[in-house]
Amino acid sequence: MKIAFVGKGGSGKTTLSSLFVRHLAAAGAPVVAIDADINQHLGAALGLDEAEAAALPAMGEHLPLIKEYLRGTNPRIASADTMIKTTPPGEGSRLLRVREDNPVYDACARQVELDGGAVRLMVTGPFTDADLGVACYHSKTGAVELCLNHLVDGPDEYVVTDMTAGSDSFASGMFTRFDITFLVAEPTRKGVSVYRQYKEYAADFDVTLRVVGNKVQGPDDVDFLREQVGDDLLTTVGHSDWVRAMEKGRPARFELLGEADRDALRTLHTTADAAYAHRDRERYTRQMVHFHLKNARSWGNERTGVDLAAQVDPGFVLGEEAVAPA
Repeated sequence: MKIAFVGKGGSGKTTLSSLFVRHLAAAGAPVVAIDADINQHLGAALGLDEAEAAALPAMGEHLPLIKEYLRGTNPRIASADTMIKTTPPGEGSRLLRVREDNPVYDACARQVELDGGAVRLMVTGPFTDADLGVACYHSKTGAVELCLNHLVDGPDEYVVTDMTAGSDSFASGMFTRFDITFLVAEPTRKGVSVYRQYKEYAADFDVTLRVVGNKVQGPDDVDFLREQVGDDLLTTVGHSDWVRAMEKGRPARFELLGEADRDALRTLHTTADAAYAHRDRERYTRQMVHFHLKNARSWGNERTGVDLAAQVDPGFVLGEEAVAPA
């Protein structure tokens, strides 16, 4: 299962994505957690101290390795230098799997021990002062998009991505890479404004979107969210002493999380699992190709000096049965 958390800045999406990761780990599920937000806070939310979080390897810094590994023996890709963030897999490409060990995980992932288990954590890396004026943050998330394009996962495996805040998620095709997207919204007009943007754009690509109300203080807040988002409202979360302690760096054991919050996490879990039954592998691959061709025309062909449309393997569909070279 590929799962995204989105929402406006300050909505609590990183907190909720970290709670969901902890919930999955406590259930014994294999998890790859990805921090694709411009503000790199997922590591801290999973319990890393400042030094540990700062030491996490940035995926963007290992992009040449990622490209060379994923290229494999794909005859449609002349060299790793011609791969861009949307390059789709084809016959001969190497694929990533949640449970395996591979050079990409060796370079870019770190094991994070939680009191209920352990997860692999990957991060894009922070957007620094040195990037201002010379780099777009979405160039850093390109490594994430490339990996998601080549990642094969089953119904009992989880890839949880904390996306960049607001409508910036639409700046690439990465928002279509998930089985389900949880949008975290506060019960305010600003809190639901991102929902309206996301809902309109996501509808054109059949993105499954459900809303998680956060910082909900009573029935009036629930009623407000229901009026604004209708049946897309999945569950709500209120004040939590456990979360407050976590944000101070002093979390209790996860098993002590309040029952209401545990119920909300179980709802997210069952909803995500149910979405897997509706996975359309052909549509997933078709959308991948759509954004690749769009990028090829707008900037990719000029930048690489080759016709990137030739990288598309028309007979390839990404799925669990896809075979990659050894």
